[in-house]
This record gives sequence, C-alpha cells and structure tokens, in this order.
Amino acid sequence: MMYLSAMEFLEEEREAWRPFEALDTLSEEDLIRPVAAAHGWSGRDLMVHIAAWVEQALAVARELAVGETSASLDRLDAEWAAGGDAMNARIANQWAAMTLTDVRARFRAAPGELRGTLTVIPEARWVKHPRHLQSFIDETTDHYADHAADLAAILAAAR
Repeated sequence: MMYLSAMEFLEEEREAWRPFEALDTLSEEDLIRPVAAAHGWSGRDLMVHIAAWVEQALAVARELAVGETSASLDRLDAEWAAGGDAMNARIANQWAAMTLTDVRARFRAAPGELRGTLTVIPEARWVKHPRHLQSFIDETTDHYADHAADLAAILAAAR
C-alpha cells in the first residue's frame, strides 16, 4: 500500500488496532484460557504476540527518528529469513515469565509509543521509503489483519 502522508498511515493503523483493545477488557480467567479456534492461543498469547511485534516496529522507528537506517530492521529481517517461527517462539519464551499486569501495560503502551515516534520521523525515512514503510505495515496493519480471526475467536469464547 502506498500512503501520501504519515497521517494517512497513522489513522489507518489506529483504526486497525482498535478491535485488539478489547483484549485488555477481558478478565484474567478469559485471557489465560486457550481457545481451539485461535490455534490454541489464549488472549494473553495474542496480546504478547501482537505487542512484541509492535515493540519491534518501535525499535525500528526509534532508530529512524535519529538516523537514515535501522540496525534493528536489518537484524529482524535477517532473523526472520533464518526462521520466523523461531522468532515467535523466542518472543513467547521471553514474555512467559511476565505477569499479566506487565503484559497488559506493554500491550497498552506499545501502539501509542509507536504512533508517537512515527510522527517525529521525517516522512522521507519511512512513508516515502519502501522498505521502511513495508516493515511498519508488516508489523501493524497487515499483522493485525492476519490475527483478526484469532481475536474474534478469543472474544467469542469470553462471552
């Protein structure tokens, strides 16, 4: 997708994120229950997965806010090419010891921090830079869409 301005992307990302906020309204019991229709993931699993990838995008954004390139993006691309499933497993393991309170806090904070950081990056470094823009799309709007059915299943199971 091509964006004419940062605001266009930021508005689309914000709207795509909005349904995921419902995860934060679930009880602890509902968040830890695995849901077969969501590939066996719990709401907590989905919160962790989505938030961790938004945090990856945030690391890239922070680097682009101060420079033309992102070492984090280079590392992420190389690691993903070597085996994306291993990255997801590593993320799940890293977050497993976190309390639900900490998971919720990071889940709440990451998208806003990303949006705020993106507003200070010159558009030439991300909106007008195909590789950088695609990385933000991959970790936000496209990723949210990839997990919309999981979100729906988890929310339905909580009703």
